[in-house]
Amino acid sequence: MKITSIFEKKTVFSFEVFPPKKTSPIESVYGALEELQQLKPDFISVTLGAGGSGNGENTIAVAKRLREKHGILPMAHLPCIHYTKAQIDVILEDFRANGIENILALRGDLVPDLVPSEDFRHASDLIEYIMSKGDFDIAAACYPEGHTEAPNMDIDIEYLKRKVDAGASHLISQLFFDNEAFYNFRWRAERAGIHVPIEAGIMPVTSRKQIERMVSMCGASLPRKFTRIIQKYENNPEALRDAGIAYAIDQIVDLLAEGVDGIHLYTMNNPYVAKRISEAVSGIIRTGDK
Repeated sequence: MKITSIFEKKTVFSFEVFPPKKTSPIESVYGALEELQQLKPDFISVTLGAGGSGNGENTIAVAKRLREKHGILPMAHLPCIHYTKAQIDVILEDFRANGIENILALRGDLVPDLVPSEDFRHASDLIEYIMSKGDFDIAAACYPEGHTEAPNMDIDIEYLKRKVDAGASHLISQLFFDNEAFYNFRWRAERAGIHVPIEAGIMPVTSRKQIERMVSMCGASLPRKFTRIIQKYENNPEALRDAGIAYAIDQIVDLLAEGVDGIHLYTMNNPYVAKRISEAVSGIIRTGDK
């Protein structure tokens, strides 16, 4: 089943999970998948590391288990910056053999000591290549506050338009904490001729270390309301977790009221957090069915 078709019927609600590292047994994530299944997401995306640092076998194993054991539609991440066309061909064949037809096509992060591929410099190159190789449904990433390497927002939107023109059928946003930034981005995308569904990526913050790491990686701005929460509860882990969940719920309710196409929850493999949020917004999301 193509994920694109779900957007035609309802407001989409999906999760992201990551497979265990190569040094950990694949079974270590099975319990989380079991609990996340009970929340009935529309799909679950499964991350994959770039190039030689990746855990592609575990990504496929997790995606296959989601589909075959839990009856959940999987989406496999596929970064390309360190892969050749021949390597991508092998990965696509593995996806096809395991019933994975939904792909999140990414440029990916540069890995130290690995030379970037000459075949794929941008996600749009990968999307165009996948489109020539079979009947996959392709999503792309977008950045409400601009990619950290983009010189400005206008140029970042130009690159996003290339992804859509190459064949991306829907978009999933990087995490953000300021809904106004997302609304401004959505307006810019519409003005640029980007007319595909855009899911809002939401990450519930449960620790100060987590927020510092993620902000350094993606450059998301922190509204004053959010920083007050961190400062108030940073030394009380349980209170900070609950405050982070409440903030994410507040974001989601506002996004749904503004007619967002979908919510993509970065679960960090934490079923408890996903369950709290899902229960709080499930009734509101159902009102978005078309």
